[in-house]
Order: sequence, then C-alpha cells, then structure tokens
Amino acid sequence: MAGICWAVCYDATSSEIDCGIEAGHGIAEDGCRTVYIDGSFVTAKPHPDDFDGCWDIDGVDPERLDPVLLTFNSGRAAQKAKYLGELFPARMGEGGSGLTFLEFFQVDKETGNQKGIVSLELRRP
Repeated sequence: MAGICWAVCYDATSSEIDCGIEAGHGIAEDGCRTVYIDGSFVTAKPHPDDFDGCWDIDGVDPERLDPVLLTFNSGRAAQKAKYLGELFPARMGEGGSGLTFLEFFQVDKETGNQKGIVSLELRRP
C-alpha cells in the first residue's frame, strides 16, 4: 500500500519503490495500521534520496516484526540497507529533542515551525 502511494506521488527509482512496498507490506502483516512518512519523499525534491518515517505500534505483534525495524545502531545501517530508508516506532523518543518521532517529524528542522507529514493507513491483504 505505502509503496503504491509513493510510486504515484513521487519520481522515485524502482528500487526505492520496491523497498518502500516491502517495508509497508511487511509492517502491515505484523499488525501495523498506520505509517507516517517524512523526509525528502514529502518535499518538492525531484529525486528523493531516501525516506524517513515512523509507525504506530498499536496492534503490532512483536514476535512477527522484522528485527531490522528495531535495529538503530550504526546509524540505522541495517534499515537503510534493507529498505533504503528509516522507520522508527512513532512513540519512541527522538534523542536530541525530547519529542516522540511522530512529533519530531512534524517540526521543520530549519524554522522550528509545525509542518505536515503523510499518514498512510495500511490494510492487510
């Protein structure tokens, strides 16, 4: 679901789209109902480099969750390698700001003003 939206809305490479679809489908199968997308995928940037986002933990079965989605060491290298982007639990605290990732992604890094992000409602097939 998420990857389909990204493909329609943004000029992304096929590998970025494939990884977005894999992340979206995998996390939906684990019970996640909502993913929030930020980063260059929600800007006017013609060729986004990657995506940043967070996922709602409600309904997620931790036993089925891909462990890569909970691996944050080494600059989240495992997530970037597998999904070409980064996803955090929405309620997890972002280290420097004291905000949850859901709150953090809604703040413009340049101005400190509130900004929008994309909310994707996921459904299991």
